[in-house]
Order: sequence, then C-alpha cells, then structure tokens
Amino acid sequence: MDSPSPSSPTTYTHGHHGSVLASHAARTAANSCAYFLDRLREGDSVLDIGCGPGSITLDLAEIVGPSGRVVGVDPAADAISAAQEAAARRGDTRTQFVLGDIRDLDLPPASFDVVHAHQVLQHLRDPVGALQAMARYCRPGGFVAARDADYSAMFWFPESPGMDRWRAVHTVAAWSNGAQPDAARRLRSWARAAGFENAIISSSTWTYATAEATSWWGNSQAARVRHSNFASQAVDQGLGPQEVEDIAVAWETWGEDPDAWFTIVHGEVLITRPAG
Repeated sequence: MDSPSPSSPTTYTHGHHGSVLASHAARTAANSCAYFLDRLREGDSVLDIGCGPGSITLDLAEIVGPSGRVVGVDPAADAISAAQEAAARRGDTRTQFVLGDIRDLDLPPASFDVVHAHQVLQHLRDPVGALQAMARYCRPGGFVAARDADYSAMFWFPESPGMDRWRAVHTVAAWSNGAQPDAARRLRSWARAAGFENAIISSSTWTYATAEATSWWGNSQAARVRHSNFASQAVDQGLGPQEVEDIAVAWETWGEDPDAWFTIVHGEVLITRPAG
C-alpha cells in the first residue's frame, strides 16, 4: 500500500468519539507540560495546536492570567465544542477555541510567545512541516513546545496478550494513515530536519500504578476499544467482533489487577526562536 502524501488531509487515528475526548480531558498542564512551565510567564500569549477538549489549554490560560492571551486550535468540530463547554464550566470567557489546521490558520505570523502541541505530531503526515509552521506563529524570543508518546516504548505488567494485540492494531492503523506511533524517539530528528539544530530534547512519563489510576486507565481504554475508531480499524485488519471485545475485556481485567502497572514514555522538544 502506498503511503499517503504529506499534503493529504490528516486522518486522526483515534477519532473523536466521546470516549476519546473523555480520556484526553484528563490531561493537564501539570501532567503534560512540566518541561516548559517554568518558562511560562503571566501575560504571555499561547497558541495551543490540536487542543482537543481544551483541558491543557485552559490550564495554560490560568497560568498566563487575565493579561495573557490563549487560543486553542483543532481541526475537529467535536473537539472544539467539547473545549468550549469545558471553558464554560470553568467560567473562562477569555480563552478562544477555533476550528482550524496548523497549515492554514487565520492568524498573523510571529504573534504568540508560546506555540504548543501535545500528542499532535505523531498523527501528522508531515511533522517536520508542522514544526516549521508552528515556528512561524512564534514571535522572536518565544518558543515552540511539542510532546509526543512512543507506542513501542509503552510497557505494562502483568503481561496481557489482549493488550499486545491492542498495540499492534493501533500501530498498523497509524502507519496506514501516514502517522508515526513511535514519535517520541523521532522528535530530535524532526527538529533538525525542520532547521532547528539547537532544540532542547527531554523525556518524561505517565505512570498508572495505583488502584484508582489503573482502574480508570483500563476502563477508559476499554471504552475506546469498543466505541472509537479502534473498533472499525480492528475489523479492517481482519479481527472479528468477539476479538475486539476480547481486547476491551483484557484492558478491564488488567485495570483491576492489584499488581497492574502501565508507563507511557514521552519525548519533548523545546525550540527557542532567536530574538532580533
């Protein structure tokens, strides 16, 4: 099968079913942006690319305060609606959420102190071009920040053939969409290819290792297996309905195991745009 062209429309492998948005809404600035929060200042302007349901975006808005400006962008109308509803629940009337694509935003160049993308580059057919586009919206002296997971580096205990199959299905689906499920390890090379030789590279993890955390993560992933794009992707790869259900049950079973452990490795890149 031929790889999709980098200029082709992006296919978001996870889709935007409510189970996906609910899972993503658990992301916060604290658990997803620690690698740059010490650089964020009150009054900064922030552009959040691929904002999803807006949980990180709204946290960043609280940090930069009423004198700051925050704009969340996502190409999915369902995600923007979820983000606007989250803003309303918080009483945030300042943060803007707009429908759009990083390749064609109706925003002036060099107009933000921070341009951020969390778990976005892994889904794009042209992550190098996306980093270059992000930099165009960043003012001199500002910075671009991106963080992405690495599916091959995820590890869990106890062993679970059903969860192994989950990873295999997702990986094939991502590749078929022209995406890169092992994005974390590629961030340095993408930054260099985009022309940013002095990018700062780091890594961090999410770890689920309490009864509450593993139960939530297992049930969340089971819901995504049953109801999100995963189910149709599995069928496309030759799995039957019972095999899909077996994967969901494997997640639930793992999540209730008192010894359960799951770690996600993330890569992080910080690119400072030279001043002057």
